[in-house]
Amino acid sequence: MADATPDDLGDLMEQPNPGFREVMSCVFGIHQHETRTYLSLIDQPGSTVEELATQLERDRSNVNRSLSTLLERGLATRERRLLDSGGYVYQYTAEPLPEAKERLHTALDQWVENVHEVIEDFDGELVE
Repeated sequence: MADATPDDLGDLMEQPNPGFREVMSCVFGIHQHETRTYLSLIDQPGSTVEELATQLERDRSNVNRSLSTLLERGLATRERRLLDSGGYVYQYTAEPLPEAKERLHTALDQWVENVHEVIEDFDGELVE
């Protein structure tokens, strides 16, 4: 499970002491390698794909896919920087950690609220 995404919160709840990576992967629906990419961006804002690939020791195409997922989830932003020699390069920055943590708290609080409603609304009849 080193690089897997937990299927749901149930998988996460079975872990006695889940780490931040596992929580983030489960709640945001991302793989742990994408969480690693996010955390690398926290440490090195404005990184390029090339820099991240070197830092993470991963292929550039894999890093590109991870970044695409992070962009889709709102966990990263991308800016184009013009190069002096001509052309451009994209630089990526992670959503600030306090905002990501707040989103995690909000998502989990909403899930807990929904589960409480399901429990309260249950009248003993199983509906398939």
